Order: sequence, then structure tokens, then C-alpha cells
Amino acid sequence: MVEKAFVKRSSKAFWAWIAFLAALFAVGFAAYIYQMVNGFHVTGLSRDISWGMYIGHLTFFVGVAAGGVMIVLPYYLHDVHEYGRITVVGEFLAIPAIIMALLFVVVDVGSPMKLFTLYMYFTPHAMLCWDATVLPIYLFLNIIVGYNVLQAENKGRKYGKIVKALAVFSIPFAFSIHIVTAWLYAGLPSRHYFLTAMLPAKFLAGAFATGPALIILICFILNKLTGFDAGKKAIDRLATTVAYAYTATIFMVICEFFTAFYSNVPSHKAALQYLFVGYHGHDQFVPLMWLFVVLVVVSLVLIIPRQTRTNYKVLGFACATIFLSMYIEKGLTFVIGGLSETPFGTIAPYHITITEFLIIVGIFALGILIASLLYKLVVVVKKDRDVEAFPQEDRAGLAMRYVAEYNAVNGVEEIPAVEEAVEEEKAE
Repeated sequence: MVEKAFVKRSSKAFWAWIAFLAALFAVGFAAYIYQMVNGFHVTGLSRDISWGMYIGHLTFFVGVAAGGVMIVLPYYLHDVHEYGRITVVGEFLAIPAIIMALLFVVVDVGSPMKLFTLYMYFTPHAMLCWDATVLPIYLFLNIIVGYNVLQAENKGRKYGKIVKALAVFSIPFAFSIHIVTAWLYAGLPSRHYFLTAMLPAKFLAGAFATGPALIILICFILNKLTGFDAGKKAIDRLATTVAYAYTATIFMVICEFFTAFYSNVPSHKAALQYLFVGYHGHDQFVPLMWLFVVLVVVSLVLIIPRQTRTNYKVLGFACATIFLSMYIEKGLTFVIGGLSETPFGTIAPYHITITEFLIIVGIFALGILIASLLYKLVVVVKKDRDVEAFPQEDRAGLAMRYVAEYNAVNGVEEIPAVEEAVEEEKAE
């Protein structure tokens, strides 16, 4: 399967794309080495804001990884066959998302060797230790299940019972990776923006909107580039999931505003004031948060009505605005908003540096590179085994091309009978 995808059926354009992503990752890695050599003073992190954009991106991509369970759970537990074609898309999305999340932890702690202290001195009451446990387990489960499901399809048979059992076993881990991450914040009593029992529910709802929205976008991209058809029923079901989950997420955001301003607790209002209108003269995040408000309004207007939700051009735009709005709220501003107010009631400003930016770009590039390789496998296998996934494909021409490729690799002379049979099939 791997040789077929990457040796026999990969174009120069595909490898140019991979080389471009690898170059971006190399730039990010060089920036990380620079950070290690010079210390965290080359970043915007400080004594007051020890978690910055790195941990914000960790939080966001944990949610992206957890969102894939909205396909895995219905397919394996409730036999929703419409998701059969794209289940592996959700499983393969979790792999780069978790790898990116873990890499953001690595760059945040400084030396990678420090991570081993979490396991050498495992502390059960520390949420960070549990976070460092459930994330790798969920990663390995998705690698095993995703690869074996695709390999079974490549061989023309159904995956085994053990694979299905591992897929079902991964479902509680999909929930736990984001619940534990939410508890990591909600357990900080001095940070009122984080100190809410609603945080795990809000994180999960946001994940169940962000992950499926990205899966829909990936399906649309694969359709544009390769002709892959995820299936109308699958896309419509996913879009409905996104609509409900995103609406619930925004409702919880509104509830935070009500709780903070109706109760009139200054420390609870401070983070929201800082992010949305500015506080004590600091307003660098205000334009970003009002962009978030605009994106929320546009997303809800487009994703809730059935007429617009079933229009795939509109749906693609709606999913993009949903993904971007959640990236702003959870990835870029959530951590900074909660940490910016000091115990003395002042604001500790945070400004991202070029070093941080390059490291983030490098991790993004690696995640997209891994996703590109994984989805290349998916497209090749689906093209061979799932005829309905490529309704516009010239099957006769495809068969002839594969025969020509096989003959070229193995030094076999062309067989006229095969060519004639292909021409007859085309004529019919």
C-alpha cells in the first residue's frame, strides 16, 4: 500500500508540495534550536504569562483531534454506514493533530528531556501528568486502527474484530484528552477566566464543531484535487453535527459573559474586558476578538438554516469561518486572556515574537505534511477499491494506466489483448 501510493503513483507536484512543507518545518526547527540556545527571553513568555501561544495551540489541536470521534462513534457503535467511506479520514486527522499538540508541549517546556520527568515522577493529582498519558495513548490507537482499516480495504477484506475493539476503546480517550485539558485550566483557583465548571463541556462542544468542520473541508479539498466523493449523506450528517455543536459552544460563551457581568465580579470580568474592549490601556487583542464576533454571526447565519447548510459552496465557507473563529477563541486568545491579569489587578502584556511565530509555522508545516502523506494513502486505496468514491473516474483508462505502470516497472512487454479489452470497455 505504501509503495503503491508513494513510489508508483505520486506526481512531481505532490513531492514538490512535500518538499515545500519540509522546508518550512526546517525553518521552524532552526528557530526552536535558537530558542533552546538563547532561552525563553527570545519569546513573549514571562513570569506572569508562562503559557502563551504554544499552550494555546496545544489546547486547540487537542480539540481538533477529539472532534474526529463524531465520525468514529456513530460508525463503530451505531452502524451509521454513511460514515464508512470517511471514517479513516477522521482517524487520520487525529494523528497529525495530536503530534502537533505534543510538539507544542515540547517547545513550551524548553528541553525535550524535561518531558520524561512527567513519567519518572508521575503525580496522580496533577492534571498535566494525565494529559501526557491520554494523548500518546489516543495517538497510538488512531495509528493502529486507521492503518489497519485502510490496509484491510486495500486487500479487499473487512477489518478484524480486534481493530473494531480498539476503535471502540479509543472513543473514551477521544473525550478524555479534551476533558483532562479543560480540567488542567479549571483547576487553577487564581485564574477566574478558567475557573468554571462549564469549561469541559465548552471544550467538548467546540471540539465537536471544529473537528467535523475541518473534516468537511478536507473532503471538499480532496474532491477538488482528486475527485474523491465523501457521499452526500455523510457530509449532510456531519454538517448537522457542526451546526448543533457550534451553536452550543457559542451559547456557553454567552453564558460566560452573563455570569461575569451580571454577578459583577471584577476578577471574572477582567479577562473578557481585556480581550473584547481593552483593559488598563492594553487592547492588542480587541481587533482579533471582534473578528471572532463577526465570524460567529456569519457562521451561525450560514450553518443553521438547512437551505444554506446543504449548499456545499456555502457550507465550505461556513466551515472555514467556524474553524477560524474557534482557532481565534481557543487557540490564540483563551490562554492569554486567562493569564494576563496579575494578582495585583494589573495587565501583563504578551506579544508574540518572530521566534515563536516561526516555530508555530514549522509545527503547522509538519502537521500538514503528515496529513498530506496520510490522505495520499487514503485516495490511492479508495481509488482502487471504492468505485463509488470516484464517480467521474475513467475506470477503463485507470486500469490501462495501472497496467502500463506495472509493465514499465517489471519490464513486461505490452499485451495487445489488454489494450483491446480496455478500448472495447470504453466503447461500451
